[in-house]
Amino acid sequence: MNLRDQLKEILPDILPRNPAQSIKGTELIEMVKDKLKQDYSDATLRYHFSIMSCDPSSPIAKVEHGQGYYLRSSTIHSLNSARNFFGEGSDALAGGAGLTGASVDVALSRANKFRAMVQRYLEAAGQFPFTFEQSFSNDAQANRWRVPDLAVVDWLTDDPRSESRQLEREKMDVFRRVGQSPMRIASTKLKLELNHGNLRESLFQCLSASEWANTGELIVAASIDDPAMIEEIRTFASKFGVGVISFGLDAETLDDLPEAAVIDNLQLREFEALQGLLEVRRYAAPTQKDFCDWSHVSQAAHQNADFATFEKWVSRSLIDERSISAREFIEQERSASEGSAKRSVQREYVA
Repeated sequence: MNLRDQLKEILPDILPRNPAQSIKGTELIEMVKDKLKQDYSDATLRYHFSIMSCDPSSPIAKVEHGQGYYLRSSTIHSLNSARNFFGEGSDALAGGAGLTGASVDVALSRANKFRAMVQRYLEAAGQFPFTFEQSFSNDAQANRWRVPDLAVVDWLTDDPRSESRQLEREKMDVFRRVGQSPMRIASTKLKLELNHGNLRESLFQCLSASEWANTGELIVAASIDDPAMIEEIRTFASKFGVGVISFGLDAETLDDLPEAAVIDNLQLREFEALQGLLEVRRYAAPTQKDFCDWSHVSQAAHQNADFATFEKWVSRSLIDERSISAREFIEQERSASEGSAKRSVQREYVA
């Protein structure tokens, strides 16, 4: 096994997920050396850390401003999905027309920060967002119309007094007896900015991707100040039931935010300080449908990895009667899968 492959296997067990707890290169070299099968020079290891940190498929990421390395949370899938948040070079927050090179990096950084802010905002409100990422790595153009960027679950039986986030069994039984769902699901699309060039397409994509859910919601980073656009949004919403909300985050504010991985790992009190930067404004309220077409999720799960994970996560929450977050569930699944793979390798080695 070459050095790069060894590092891909070793680093996830060493690197912290929170960039605030990043490990400096010198310390990381010493920690890695103990686990390598051969001797490598410090310079060789430092070179590999640097090269791999620029590769979105590798497990190591470098702190954006400063020194140190941490476990990468953004993947090629998440970068591809973030591209949906800005149109074909038309969004000002994405850096203007003809995105190339550095402007793409800036646009993706803003998109990832915005998504992290949306997720944390929803979590702070007691809701449970699930991120659709893998869907946009293949056939992205078609999936913009079929797949949400987030599916947000609101448990109607959540017990706010329970630190373990148990779902109240008596309420669950009542919902089952009357044939109602114990949850509401919002199919959510994200956009850095709305303008006259992308407004109707963004609204129709949100509508198309939300036909199966209880509600469809479009969340926009930048504020919407054009009266004609606001009127068009409200007319569309009154006809089709799509909700629209903005966070009031302009390009400068997004650039000043900490990187997405930091936002993901903030304590609730720390996030509250960032939440003060938001200027949340609702332009249209979504129409709430009583019925969620769960058969759509089950059928889509056969062809779509995101829907398959979403179905499994919601099912696990219902079976365990506990409102576990999607990120916690995915981490548990990943750890179990990695543990199983390592045990399989160990058995083969012993044999």
